[in-house]
Amino acid sequence: MKLKYIFLIPLFLICQLVSAKSEVPDPTNLQLASIHALIVDMETGKPLYEKNTDRVVPIASITKLMAAIVALDSKQPLEEKITFEIQDTELVQEEFSRVRLQSKLTRKEVLLLALMSSENRAAATLAHHYTGGVNAFVKAMNTKAQTLGMKNSHFVEPSGLSEQNVSSAQDLIKLIKAAGEYPLISELTTTPKDDMFFTHPRYALAFYNTNPLVNRKRWDIELTKTGFTNEAGRCLVMRTNINGKDIGLVLLDSYGKRTHIGDAGRIRRWLETGSGGKVPASALSYAQNKLAQL
Repeated sequence: MKLKYIFLIPLFLICQLVSAKSEVPDPTNLQLASIHALIVDMETGKPLYEKNTDRVVPIASITKLMAAIVALDSKQPLEEKITFEIQDTELVQEEFSRVRLQSKLTRKEVLLLALMSSENRAAATLAHHYTGGVNAFVKAMNTKAQTLGMKNSHFVEPSGLSEQNVSSAQDLIKLIKAAGEYPLISELTTTPKDDMFFTHPRYALAFYNTNPLVNRKRWDIELTKTGFTNEAGRCLVMRTNINGKDIGLVLLDSYGKRTHIGDAGRIRRWLETGSGGKVPASALSYAQNKLAQL
């Protein structure tokens, strides 16, 4: 009889631990600066936290995830060297870039710059070298969105500079789920840093990931993309493992250069401890004013 209790007690403790691990924290204990937010258990598809998830808003460079999907779906050679061109992307022409026009990288390296460091000329170049050019590329982006069930999404150019590139938090969860099916997108979006060696002319530049969390060992990030324009605010999407859960998160329109990163930290803290912490007063004021307008 004693032998039975020796085994029953550990089993009971294991069940308690599994049960505690599966519990979802109280959403009222999470305060975020982002105007639109969605946190989803990617394994079950269950939303864990929702905030203005169906509103259609500009998404800035989150657009580049869809551009990457279209580029890879084309099956064009990744090791082919392509020339940086932007003549058919007017908004990109107005943006500063360290990359010189007419210089060359492989298509894979151009894709890396678009995803890792959010280089607008890289996104435009992928579209320029797509069969049929930029217009065909953008059409393919919208067709892919429809295929994925992204009913509230629309794209007019490949970089995200246009405020007419729009989506919702609900749609973007579908986008990061789809993007996660491409191992190369996961690899490139989580690359912390890389040196690029251009030709025609020959020069070298270092590029860094726009999401500083990829450099932090305590974060297990499978896929990520940031974005920013004045219209879209600070944006962040990620797929990451937190507290044993495969978590997808979408954060759109926050105020301050690092507030979206702060929101990610608050989400992690909330999932691990049940309490998310506080939002800076300036970011909270921005959110309150924006919500009042909505």
